[in-house]
Amino acid sequence: MPTPEEQVDAWFDPKKPSTTEEGAERQSDAHSLSVGPDGPLLLHDVALVEKLARFDRERVPERSPHAKGSGAFGEFVVTQDVSQYTKAAFLQPGTTTPMLARFSTVAGELGSPDSWRDVRGFSLKFYTEDGNFDMVGNNTPVFFVRDPMKFPDFIHSQKRLPDSGLRSPNMQWDFWSLSPESAHQVAYLMGPRGLPKTWRNMNGYSSHTYMWVNEAGERFWVQYHFHTDQGVENMSNEEAAKLAGEDADIHRRDLFESIERGDFPSWTLSVQIMPYAEAKDYRFNPFDLTKIWSKKDYPLHEVGRFTLNQNPINHFAQIEQAAFSPSNSVPGTGVSPDKMLLSRVFSYPDAQRNRIGTNFNQLPVNAPVVKTNNYDKEGHMQYHHTGAAPVYAPNSYGRAYQDTQGVVDNGWEADGELVRSAYTLHRDDDDFGQAHTLVREVYTEQERADLVDTVVDMLRADVEEPVLSNVFAYWKNIDDEVGQAIEAKYRGQ
Repeated sequence: MPTPEEQVDAWFDPKKPSTTEEGAERQSDAHSLSVGPDGPLLLHDVALVEKLARFDRERVPERSPHAKGSGAFGEFVVTQDVSQYTKAAFLQPGTTTPMLARFSTVAGELGSPDSWRDVRGFSLKFYTEDGNFDMVGNNTPVFFVRDPMKFPDFIHSQKRLPDSGLRSPNMQWDFWSLSPESAHQVAYLMGPRGLPKTWRNMNGYSSHTYMWVNEAGERFWVQYHFHTDQGVENMSNEEAAKLAGEDADIHRRDLFESIERGDFPSWTLSVQIMPYAEAKDYRFNPFDLTKIWSKKDYPLHEVGRFTLNQNPINHFAQIEQAAFSPSNSVPGTGVSPDKMLLSRVFSYPDAQRNRIGTNFNQLPVNAPVVKTNNYDKEGHMQYHHTGAAPVYAPNSYGRAYQDTQGVVDNGWEADGELVRSAYTLHRDDDDFGQAHTLVREVYTEQERADLVDTVVDMLRADVEEPVLSNVFAYWKNIDDEVGQAIEAKYRGQ
């Protein structure tokens, strides 16, 4: 019998610097190519596009992350006037917009328990009169990584080992402890929000920074906060473990049954608004997905409320085939220099084309409520078509097309060399500061003690050296007292 090492394909050399799939040496596995440290990403970053496109096709047909989930339909009603900040029609006072929400876990597969400790996905689709507007977020306001080059590696570390097919705390902690930017999100995950009682009892956040544009052409940076009107409630580790065995679909069941009995859950939307010019000198880089904006600096402005009042009548057609993407924006909205967001604008619809087909936007759950005129042509499962109309633009036969040139109203300035780099550091930027504030100033003494127990239980599962020592150092960097407590408890002191 050949040894495991001898069974590895001859072209694989784990000691060789990482390469593209064609064998050329990669310049970086951590940094995308951008115009200056804070500028837009480049489509000709072959390494990034290859990595994301390959990652998008790793699983068929379930989603790669966010596989296990469910959702419901409802409506969004604007209750306050934010017209001075955005011209988006669906955000004008008194407007009501039909919508769809999908909640999920991130790491688990389609059949995994709802009660595993995990970040929860929080995706929304608004069927507006200007086209679909999608918001993809989580139940935490930050994320594990700030550069999309590391996203596939992060997800791989949360999935399963290549040999045993088992999940591995050692693999998870190895990635986290070697990626200090993950500290803020990991502090959330190991705290109470890692185990929400129900989807109805958790908040949602855009996490990313987006843009709003008003009628006068003024631009603002915004972050979305969806606060549950049911109140935030979470589970203990013991309750979660019990439910994993007794009812693996507890969150899916709870949402469906609550709507079925007429107990419609709702969330209040508020936004933080930053004037466009203030982003340059804010004390944290406002486009860094691992950071939050202080509410003292940028208080919340209420916008409206969405209510879920209609269950799907076919889970596969209306929930499993639902496709969310931050590329779906409408006039008055836009994206930002957030590198993770810029990559998701490409990666999400690309993943949907692989998962459910080229014409996924023609499925009823994804189709806009307004008529369209685009030059897409053919592909798998095309249903809507344009007959014998010209399939090219420009044309001389009356089919309308666009040829707008010049500055776009929802863009930003960028100037610099093409670089692979972290964001430009702002005055208070570091990887552990906000995580420390969360653990030391937001968590209660009991929540810190529970966090210590949660981390130690994970470490005792299968975490080994040198990962173990890296984890102790990681937590001491977040909060020395908590880090010391984790090491002491692990060692039985």
